[in-house]
Amino acid sequence: MLASQAVTWCIIVVGASALNASGVTSVNSAADAARALAPLVHTFPHAGTLAEILFAIGIVDLGLLAVPVLAGSSAYAVSEVSGWAEGLNLKLENAHGFYGVIALGTLTGLLINFIGLNPVNMLIVAAVVNGAVAPPLLAMPALLARSGRVMGRYRSGWLSTSLVWLACAGLAAAAVGLLASAVRS
Repeated sequence: MLASQAVTWCIIVVGASALNASGVTSVNSAADAARALAPLVHTFPHAGTLAEILFAIGIVDLGLLAVPVLAGSSAYAVSEVSGWAEGLNLKLENAHGFYGVIALGTLTGLLINFIGLNPVNMLIVAAVVNGAVAPPLLAMPALLARSGRVMGRYRSGWLSTSLVWLACAGLAAAAVGLLASAVRS
């Protein structure tokens, strides 16, 4: 986990540095990102074409990985809350709601692409919403884990409780900072 986060951070820093050096401060689509990265490889023969092909393969692979995961996880969540039968091991006739949510999620993603909504802006909005709801969603299980009445002798110790509340405070401070910067601008 630590290694994947370190690699992610390096990709963000290198990508932002390369884009900013090319004069790109706003990326609205994958095509914008690909065009902005093209000057980085202009000295290699056929590198531009190879970079475009590699970038396209990466975007397609990302979609093939993300769509089933997002649709499936939302189907499990909605089915659990609704009390529906769920699971990819079930046949369609035994889990109509579950497979319906998967189909609806996939079709919604497809529709978003065709009606012209900016997917980059939608990702930013989703990240902001996730950041805003994360502190209370982290606080609820923290309170339950610390409760002796709920957890009995397995309740959380002081170290794990302190670390969870520190993370919760950091998330809350980031959400308040984002709100304050949005109000100011």
